[in-house]
Amino acid sequence: MTNNYYLVLAGGVGAAKFIEGLASVIDPSFLKIVINTADDIELYGLRICPDLDIITYTLANIVDKQKGWGVQNETFNCLSILQNYYDFKWFNLGDKDLATHIFRTDLYQKGYNKTEISAVICEKLGIKSELIPMSNEEVQTFIITDSKTMHFEEYYIRYQCEPKVLDIKFQGIDEAKPVSHIFEYISGAKKVIICPSNPIVSIGTIIGLPGVKDALKKVKQKVIAISPIIEGATVKGPADKLMKCLGLEISCVGVAKYYKEIIGHFIIDNKDCKLKSEIEKLGIRTYCYDTIMDSIGKKKELAQFVKDVKI
Repeated sequence: MTNNYYLVLAGGVGAAKFIEGLASVIDPSFLKIVINTADDIELYGLRICPDLDIITYTLANIVDKQKGWGVQNETFNCLSILQNYYDFKWFNLGDKDLATHIFRTDLYQKGYNKTEISAVICEKLGIKSELIPMSNEEVQTFIITDSKTMHFEEYYIRYQCEPKVLDIKFQGIDEAKPVSHIFEYISGAKKVIICPSNPIVSIGTIIGLPGVKDALKKVKQKVIAISPIIEGATVKGPADKLMKCLGLEISCVGVAKYYKEIIGHFIIDNKDCKLKSEIEKLGIRTYCYDTIMDSIGKKKELAQFVKDVKI
């Protein structure tokens, strides 16, 4: 029998916006959210998990909604001193945000794994949804550019996605294991929802873990994805540049082709509705809707639309 929970695959600001809406139309305790951890990085001696933190802060209702990341009403006193001691100044961490990283690093040193740490932080912040790091093992995304190879966070923040991308490497992904209960959650979920996240470095890392793609193929008729590409461009982030590097068409059609083995349903923006029939030729039921989430009302409306899709 199908359970009442929804499994969500997520990473980044687009996912956090959508999940804010989703948690308004579905009881948050019915959301199990698998989150990309290949953007995780160690800086200032601290373990930092950007995608986990954005979604954690969003569900705790403390996210800085202007920036889309970090904590609201933030100060940067600690960072101003840290930058006297370290050579780099491209990664900003506020005082409240640093508290999370200090706590996480302390738990790591005490022997907790990523899943256990996420559960503790969610409990401390009163989050009812289950936030699941995609793997307890370390996976890191490196971008190979025409100037040098760098961690994704450095490419994204320090270099503003400007260097030409030659290749993408997911270090450690072949040795990593998905958190064991992910397979049970995939088979038992009422729906599996793929957020409008970067398909390559946010969702691609999750489905690239051993066994995950095969598990999704088995239930593809209840898997629904939302395109992060509108009229050939991203709303935010470098998905278009990374898709181009991999030889993918930079459009909602390109995203659909990337996901075609694992999804049965696909939502594209109204502005791309002329491409609906092309996607449906792939055997994917396709829906047009307003996917620009520039207000809480529109986040809720998109989430409600996804919830109402018949599978």
